[in-house]
Amino acid sequence: MEQATMASCAQALSSSSLSRSPGALLGSSRLTLCTRGVFSPVCVSMRKGFRGRSFCVIRASVTGGKEAETARLATNDGSAQSASPVSAKDESRVAGSQNGVAVATETTVSITVVGASGDLAKKKIFPALFALYYEGCLPKHFTVFGFARSKMNDESLREMISGTLTCRIDQRENCGDKQEEFLKRCFYHSGQYSSEESFGELSKKLHEHEGDRVANRLFYLSIPPDVFVDVARCSSLAASSANGWTRVIVEKPFGRDSESSAELTRGLKTYLNEDQIYRIDHYLGKELVENLSVLRFSNLVFEPLWSRQYIRNVQFIFSEDFGTEGRGGYFDNYGIIRDIMQNHLLQILALFAMEPPVSLDAEDIRNEKVKVLRSMRVLDTDNVVVGQYKGHTRGGVRYPAYIEDKTVPNNSITPTFAAAALFIDNARWDGVPFLMKAGKALHTKRAEIRVQFRHVPGSLYKRSFGADIDQATNELVIRVQPDEAIYLKINNKVPGLGMRLDRSNLNLHYADRYNREIPDAYERLLLDAIEGERRLFIRSDELDAAWALFTPLLKELEKRKVAPELYPYGSRGPVGAHYLAAKYNVRWGDNSSETSDSV
Repeated sequence: MEQATMASCAQALSSSSLSRSPGALLGSSRLTLCTRGVFSPVCVSMRKGFRGRSFCVIRASVTGGKEAETARLATNDGSAQSASPVSAKDESRVAGSQNGVAVATETTVSITVVGASGDLAKKKIFPALFALYYEGCLPKHFTVFGFARSKMNDESLREMISGTLTCRIDQRENCGDKQEEFLKRCFYHSGQYSSEESFGELSKKLHEHEGDRVANRLFYLSIPPDVFVDVARCSSLAASSANGWTRVIVEKPFGRDSESSAELTRGLKTYLNEDQIYRIDHYLGKELVENLSVLRFSNLVFEPLWSRQYIRNVQFIFSEDFGTEGRGGYFDNYGIIRDIMQNHLLQILALFAMEPPVSLDAEDIRNEKVKVLRSMRVLDTDNVVVGQYKGHTRGGVRYPAYIEDKTVPNNSITPTFAAAALFIDNARWDGVPFLMKAGKALHTKRAEIRVQFRHVPGSLYKRSFGADIDQATNELVIRVQPDEAIYLKINNKVPGLGMRLDRSNLNLHYADRYNREIPDAYERLLLDAIEGERRLFIRSDELDAAWALFTPLLKELEKRKVAPELYPYGSRGPVGAHYLAAKYNVRWGDNSSETSDSV
């Protein structure tokens, strides 16, 4: 009888408003009955209504990856009645008929943090979820579950995360009440990552909170990559939503090279569709990275200059003023190139250098990023410098070397610093060096993009700057963190009777301009995942192209056992990085001692 009812619903679909909506992927050849919550372009699922009558929920994918849904009532004799379409963002919608049959289509979101007892979950994910709740960004009905192997209960989970929850600086009212309300929605389930039974038990608990609502489920994998596929398998087979969407957020690292990355992708796609996989790079959620395309594409003053004709070089700089500090075990397996350059900095580079997309749709933006990555030269050892910090005493304080970390092997040659020169072989960027630099235990903490423009040809004021012509070069600086800012270095005349030139900043300092706290990157990315917005997440072909650039270099460094150049803890890094920049007639912008560089 259920099959007849579902067939009746499918037949009735052709006359619905959904079938006539633009971009709907409908057609009898693609119509399939849905099982396990992994949706095809059109899917029909059965639910029980009042008085034992059955009804079905029909879901279809529409243009842009958005999902629309229409509820259809069906009596037990197989006839179907139409109801209004229900969008994914509707809090609730009730369809009914005069004979007493009524169907609730209220939605809920269940967020499961897999690896809930880890540092990332405690310090970033749970606080980000609370911030979204505090700002009113989460749906009316939602549940948060922690899942890990640790033996805990609901109360111990709440106690663990309560100390990490904070309220916005400019909206502290009712903070304690909000925290209590949020914690009441947090629950815990202990289980094994490779056990379908454990996830089946989790699914039962989720269903208890979801009730008869349309249940959407989000799994955040805050776990080591070697168990990604196990969790994807178990969550897909035993804990997928039966009548809503199921999505999985995967944290980096996405493999160690092209081969391991491809193997991981194949494993995930065995149990999940590409549209269900959200590969997160939290740097893409940073406010200034998000603002990069706005700065370029909505300001006439910048886009005409964004090419080899006016830009001399571009620098992507990431530095930390601390070392591994007892946490080198994980880092030593990957190194600074895999940990920072292949993902964070390369993703920012792709956003910076891409052509204007057709629209702000996720696929249009990611298409342009992939084109940039595929246009880049494969890295080789001639364009890379690697380093490792050594012990150093400063101000009477002893700072340990990387290999003095007890979690790091004594003979480790894993780089804690790397600098690289990359090139994009296309019409816009041909010949422009894109310099990357990333390191630990350096003199300062920062992440920034520095765009150095070409010298003014035939400058009338070159004598005013003496032999150092770089002092007359315009530079656009986008400081991602800390103390977010955008400033442009320009030349101007110092007031007075003489002709003395000075280098000054046209400055947008976020703390001065905007009287509000900037959201954490995880907040934006979690909200995007809940809403199905994919533009800040990495597509599989994008990941393949990124690894193709770095894998030959990484294999060569490991094959030749290249020893990193040592640099003192708290210094500006290895001397070799300066020689690499000088090779392309470039100076690192963060080495400037000008007072005007501080905003």
